[in-house]
Amino acid sequence: MDRAKVAEYWEANADTWTRHSRAGFDVYRDALNTPAFLSILPPIVGLEGLDVGCGEGSNTRMLAGLGARMCAVDIAPTFIAHARAQEAANPSGIDFQVGDGMALPFGDASFDFATSFMALMDMPDQHLAFREVARVLRPGAFFQFSILHPCFVPPHRKNLRDADGRSRALEVARYFDGTDGEVESWWFETVPHEERRKVAPFRVPRFHRTLSTWIDFIVDAGLIIEKMAEPRATIEQAEAEPVVADTRVAPIFLHARVRKPGSVQKAQSALR
Repeated sequence: MDRAKVAEYWEANADTWTRHSRAGFDVYRDALNTPAFLSILPPIVGLEGLDVGCGEGSNTRMLAGLGARMCAVDIAPTFIAHARAQEAANPSGIDFQVGDGMALPFGDASFDFATSFMALMDMPDQHLAFREVARVLRPGAFFQFSILHPCFVPPHRKNLRDADGRSRALEVARYFDGTDGEVESWWFETVPHEERRKVAPFRVPRFHRTLSTWIDFIVDAGLIIEKMAEPRATIEQAEAEPVVADTRVAPIFLHARVRKPGSVQKAQSALR
């Protein structure tokens, strides 16, 4: 599947996705994934950052709230329209642009850091995406991203539950099957049934790669792995938001921070 077709799918998803995520239905993101991501993020006060695949801008706004000067791109114009509308209503100094993560509209060495929240696995050519991010980073800059965990969310995944509905194990298959736009249909898990009757489910093209392939992409782009994490809900989080309890059995998300080689002084200043 080419990038133009991928953009069509995300443009079709954008209105409902924005409305549902802002209504609090993206519980995995709000209760676990984004907080875990931010907990390992280096200090970014005063840094120039790029958010790749920003959607309607929720996470980008959090980065701006931490003191960064943010640009953000997404391939779907409707996502950017929603993000710009929110920016106009509550300015954070964010420059939202329609843009492709595989052909970033910025010059070389433009940013002190970059992020990507749950977007890279939706791009047809992740190898090119990493090379593009590396190109726009300054020496010593970092790139932190989150993706579906390739080992535990391959094309086939099924939660195995006890009689009381609690996750007890996981069935996975097709790990070695690279997919090139296999479309998955789903809603956020907590969307009420009456709402599901009103709107179509999301249709998301998936580009699954093995863990070793992801590492190859990082290395081939000349980036150095600095940190990896697999968010797991605490007992308290699982009790408060039962949706995320299955992450206590096996991770759904993989987080990584990689760095563009540069002088020690550059790297240290990016961490301050």
